Amino acid sequence: MNRVPELRGEHLRLRELRAGDHEAFASILTHRVLTRYLGIDRMDPGQAHDTFAQSLAQPHTHPRRKYTLAVCAPADDTLVGTMGLLVEDYGSNAMLTSLVLLPGAPVRGHGHEAGRLLMAYGFGHLGLHRIWAGHRSDHHHMPKVMRAAGLHPEATLRQLFHTQGFWHDVNTYAAVAPEWKLQAAPAELAILDGAPRLGRV
Repeated sequence: MNRVPELRGEHLRLRELRAGDHEAFASILTHRVLTRYLGIDRMDPGQAHDTFAQSLAQPHTHPRRKYTLAVCAPADDTLVGTMGLLVEDYGSNAMLTSLVLLPGAPVRGHGHEAGRLLMAYGFGHLGLHRIWAGHRSDHHHMPKVMRAAGLHPEATLRQLFHTQGFWHDVNTYAAVAPEWKLQAAPAELAILDGAPRLGRV
């Protein structure tokens, strides 16, 4: 299996999904507010169940391209959000996806740290060169999250996806490995340097 080891930061940690995460995971995808800015429409329970089953099976795929991880508090194993990485089929590139935190999550205000931990894994273990991310242009909270993750503005992709009956522009950001590693925090450096590379994806 291609399992990600636990990625631990100062305020939160990331781990692989488990069967017991189903209810919390589904509550995100069926929530009208939490799905507002995602690139997908709100799901019904059946769709959320199928998506969870597909996400749970990701470590069994080879080569693994999708990484959907649980966000947890440092001392609590309960899923309080999700964070994802989608490795592209060409080059050494990947996209950060699906950063969502449940209302009242004890890690709120530190979502950028989830992105940074996953970027450290991507630049380290996966040998990626470039990681990018995007947000809907009307999601005004996200630019500071992107900057805190070490991502730099790049472009606006016009009418990239269609949700809630409308086409939405997406602002994109990116980081490249040599530059990002220079500003990595100690916990991120430990992930970057702590294990042998899994090979080119």
